[in-house]
Amino acid sequence: MKRWIIRLGGTLVAFLLVLYLLSSWIFTSLGSTLIESQPPRNADAALVLAGDSFGNRILKGGELAQQGFVPVVYVSGPSGAYGRTEDELAIRFATERGQQAQWFSGLPNHATSTLDEANILLPQLRAKGVNHLLLVTSNFHTARAARIFRRTDPKMQITVVAANDPNFPPYAWWTARQGQKTFFFEVSKTIADFVGL
Repeated sequence: MKRWIIRLGGTLVAFLLVLYLLSSWIFTSLGSTLIESQPPRNADAALVLAGDSFGNRILKGGELAQQGFVPVVYVSGPSGAYGRTEDELAIRFATERGQQAQWFSGLPNHATSTLDEANILLPQLRAKGVNHLLLVTSNFHTARAARIFRRTDPKMQITVVAANDPNFPPYAWWTARQGQKTFFFEVSKTIADFVGL
């Protein structure tokens, strides 16, 4: 009986040690399931999705215009803070940091989710002649946003471009509370999307 307990204890210690040694790889792999990003390519337009109060998404959109990948960057603009729409605030943020106002075009809307944005904005983009779109959003949001936008308009060619997010460094997100919360909420939204909520 004593030997059995010692073996079990040894096996448990070995398992925990292996788990500890592999933890970075495991957590990195889990985080990478949320990310789908391709190198930018020439396209008809870029679309910056709402929901980034740090400004990383809008600055990434501006970079794409500056580098000549797109002639225009459309900016999703749900109702924002203090009577402003988010596209107004985002474009102002970008221009205050040296990006050109003519690169951007706001798309005010009443979306409250990524699915709403897809349903509202894709028909508008089609009407503007957009057939190939660079979809710009935060790294942790790319895989879910890509699925939703491609499902909403399967004929639209969509290349997803990730904007880095300070709260979700892909190789260390689990080391900070904000990264853990970001992962938890994005996984919850991903599951909700899969079950149709």
